[in-house]
Amino acid sequence: IDWEVRIGPRTVVYPSIVIEGPTRIGADGCVYPHVHIRSSVLGDRVRVLSSTVMEDTVLEHDVQVGPFSRFRPKTRVRAGARVGNFVEMKNTVFGPGSKAQHLSYVGDSTVGEGVNVGAGTITCNYDGVHKNPTRIEDGVVIGSGTELVAPVTVGRGAYIAAGSTITRDVPAGALAI
Repeated sequence: IDWEVRIGPRTVVYPSIVIEGPTRIGADGCVYPHVHIRSSVLGDRVRVLSSTVMEDTVLEHDVQVGPFSRFRPKTRVRAGARVGNFVEMKNTVFGPGSKAQHLSYVGDSTVGEGVNVGAGTITCNYDGVHKNPTRIEDGVVIGSGTELVAPVTVGRGAYIAAGSTITRDVPAGALAI
């Protein structure tokens, strides 16, 4: 644990971890073994499960991430969200109470509140020249095995069927297959 790191009261930090840079960890949290955190901010009551790696990331209050999650720079996980096994995020704001529990990639994206990202979902954000944004509005349900080919917006309350490849915007409340 670097000298610059600040850890709040009653937060448990298990052995076999690396925390470096100007990292701030709030109160009443838990950081489990084999975690690597660099230059990040973690709010109160945050749980970082084993083998998670993050850099230049913000985890707001009451967030749980891991195990085996990867957070690349410019990622913000909003209050009450859950990010699980083998999920990678980069340059993304992941909304309050939203969930991406396993085997997904969410990059260059804005994800609204209460979104469920099904297993195996990926945002296809690079077209060979540019990084393109994906926007997922509040209350969206994304079925497992979905590809969202950016730039694309999925409207509020829309439902994406499992196994879909989405190449155009999806209107609010729509079912996309």
